[in-house]
Amino acid sequence: MKRFVHEWGIFILIISLIVVSRLFFWSLVEVSGHSMDPTLADRERLVVLRHTAIHRFDIVVAKEPDKDIVKRVIGLPGDTISYKNDLLIINGKKYSEPYLRNFQNELSEHTLANTYAKYPLTKSLSVTDRKNFELLARKTEKFTEKNNQTSFTVKVPVGEYFLLGDNRVISLDSRSVGDFNRNEILGVAKVRIWPITQLKIFGKI
Repeated sequence: MKRFVHEWGIFILIISLIVVSRLFFWSLVEVSGHSMDPTLADRERLVVLRHTAIHRFDIVVAKEPDKDIVKRVIGLPGDTISYKNDLLIINGKKYSEPYLRNFQNELSEHTLANTYAKYPLTKSLSVTDRKNFELLARKTEKFTEKNNQTSFTVKVPVGEYFLLGDNRVISLDSRSVGDFNRNEILGVAKVRIWPITQLKIFGKI
């Protein structure tokens, strides 16, 4: 027994710590769909910390009635969020959104629909969905709209968060389903671990 503990004790301890931490502190989440393109792609896998502070521009996993979704935090509790022709203003201060730049440029150059048309069909993307994506890109004026309005303002209630997908043209998010309560946010994405060639640690914007 002593020999077994000596040879395998550290290994067993490490495995036990990983299992316990997995149960209580972190989880693995698979991205489903294209609402976070091009930041995150369909079927990529993320390490999500469950008990950590939520900051503006964090990528989080939130719970909807029928599924979990991956979105970005734009508005914190009590914030006033405004978009004016793709310019983000929070509590009167202007913010840039560098993670949107590629698709914003494609939309302004009228090539975003072509990008959508090249999406490979998967379990989460049908031919009909892809055609709808193309149609949306062709009729959308600005990258971030709400109810077809290029300028809008929302007030985030206390205790709730305003979440948007990075692929604003097709994302279903707080613009349509409303804000998310803190209890509905399951954790903050910290690392993309799959595909391994796209390994990335998410830091502050």
